[in-house]
Amino acid sequence: MGKIAYIDLSTGSIVKREIPLKVRKMFFGGRGIDMYLLYNHVKPGIDALGPENVLLVSGGLLTGTPAPGAGRTHIGGKSPISGIVGSSNMGGFFSAELRFAGFDHLVIQGRSERPVYLMIHNDQIEIKDAGSIWGQDTYDTQKMIREAEGDEEIKVMCIGPAGEKLVRFANVRTGTKNSGGRTGMGAIMGSKNLKAIAVRGTQGIEVKHPQEALDYYQKINQQILSAKGTQQLGRYGTPMIFRTTQPLGVIRVRNLQRSYIEDPEAIMPEAIDRDYAIGMTACFGCSVHCRGKYRLKDMPEGKQYAEGPEYAGSLSIAGLLDCSDLKTLMTVFHEYNLKGVDVVEASCMLAFAFELFEKGIINEEMTGGLKLEWGNNEVIAEMYRRVAEREGLGDILAEGMIRAMARIEGATPYYGLHIKGLAAIASDERATPALALGVATATRGSDHLRSRPTIDFFHLPAAVLKKVFGGPVSSDFTSYDGKSYEIYFTERLYALVDALGICKFQTRAIMSPSVPSFEEYAPLIYNITGLEFTPSELMEVGERIYTIERMFNIREGLSRKDDYLPDRYYDEKTPATGGMPLTRNVQMDRVKFDKMLDEYYELHHWDNQGNPLPERLEELGLDKEPSHML
Repeated sequence: MGKIAYIDLSTGSIVKREIPLKVRKMFFGGRGIDMYLLYNHVKPGIDALGPENVLLVSGGLLTGTPAPGAGRTHIGGKSPISGIVGSSNMGGFFSAELRFAGFDHLVIQGRSERPVYLMIHNDQIEIKDAGSIWGQDTYDTQKMIREAEGDEEIKVMCIGPAGEKLVRFANVRTGTKNSGGRTGMGAIMGSKNLKAIAVRGTQGIEVKHPQEALDYYQKINQQILSAKGTQQLGRYGTPMIFRTTQPLGVIRVRNLQRSYIEDPEAIMPEAIDRDYAIGMTACFGCSVHCRGKYRLKDMPEGKQYAEGPEYAGSLSIAGLLDCSDLKTLMTVFHEYNLKGVDVVEASCMLAFAFELFEKGIINEEMTGGLKLEWGNNEVIAEMYRRVAEREGLGDILAEGMIRAMARIEGATPYYGLHIKGLAAIASDERATPALALGVATATRGSDHLRSRPTIDFFHLPAAVLKKVFGGPVSSDFTSYDGKSYEIYFTERLYALVDALGICKFQTRAIMSPSVPSFEEYAPLIYNITGLEFTPSELMEVGERIYTIERMFNIREGLSRKDDYLPDRYYDEKTPATGGMPLTRNVQMDRVKFDKMLDEYYELHHWDNQGNPLPERLEELGLDKEPSHML
């Protein structure tokens, strides 16, 4: 069943409860129960950096069990950047340790008067003084807690200096690499004076049918490892995606001025492998091993070893700022991990500032004497530092896109590209309608992890696509036909795997049509938990999670008007050179996008403003929310 702990940092009270079976069956765990808790415990209109907000930390239903890639941690709350759903997800070993310590979910409320950290050990939770580690980076914080507690096996989730300074896109970190990046969960921790959560667990998790679970694990694990995409992940990590997106011409370069990198070879995965890599490693319960290990010789002693970089982060630095210097990319990525900042959001903010400088809207007086020139590696590195430290212009950019535009005279949404307050990600969706619909409608703002059907690029036969997505879908990735089916399917699948605690890179829509999906997850769940679900019932769980997120956003004032790309994507064409001919000289079609959005709403059973219909809420058991069952 699992337990949940309610921790009030203002009063020091700690209350433990078992998770009701009804809630477990409806939302499973991880992101699912977290989003239920968010809707039930956060009142509309509160300040995301105030004590009324909650920090939600959890493992999934299958975390720490014989399930492939079941090592994901979910972190939730009301986002300090967007004011809507805040939701981050990271790999590593933290959530498995949390479950071994006896807890599936933490609900952290209030604000401590002084810096503290939580120490969780086999059903016991202590609130401890963090004065000596406040100000430390994310590496030293973890090391110092293990030394203080006298246990090298302790797993730590923490913030760096950026979270303490309330950079609105500060992240949370665990281990050497793992980051809960988007939506600013690190800023919530900082606002609560919560430096870290440390866990140590030696308790087991009951597996209902152990032998069947192990046998089935071996079967679907082999299914995952046989996919060519997964094999490439195990060789190069996520930077291998560059080999698809760069030649296609679907990268956002110099904010949105180009769709490809002119000098890409220096930052390709082979270059990282040649100059920095020392091997590959993995998260809990994973056989893919997509985490690259590398060394940076110029870093201080004890800070030279790192893991990554991830595709999204390295793409953001290289593309958005036109930085083709691998040393700059690797160093910025590593230093941002130490400081605890989401490099994706930071890169978007800097690209916004660089274009403002290029157009003469801001000048050297505002930049503190720096010339914000594309590809200037020294200036790029310095501006990243200033954002993390909240210095000068960096202090304004650290507030996120909407607040920064309000403070810079002449800055407009033409340059400040965002969706629902979250900066537009580093890909260029003007030639890819499916991906465009996904980032436009995502519940946490511009996003590649709420729905990203990348198999859309594979030109699979229409019959295969219909079998995967459940409706007629064009094989042409530039077509609008049927793409609503892709997003509808992928949203439910990703919500489900986040609730299970499974890595998305081992799911069907993002990697290969031959890796697991709802059909494989039904027996996996039964063998491990004894809970019986059909594939269609699992789809309904995913739909329920996505719908309650939509309900939260509607309660905060969002509607159809917020489900569009920035105007620039419709009004400005992609370059006439670079990339594939299919992606050149194109822009989003407003009429076709509107039709696609209508189709997407219909699939969800929402009205034409994106509001879930009353009968749909009743079908999903959401008509009486907030129910406060937890």
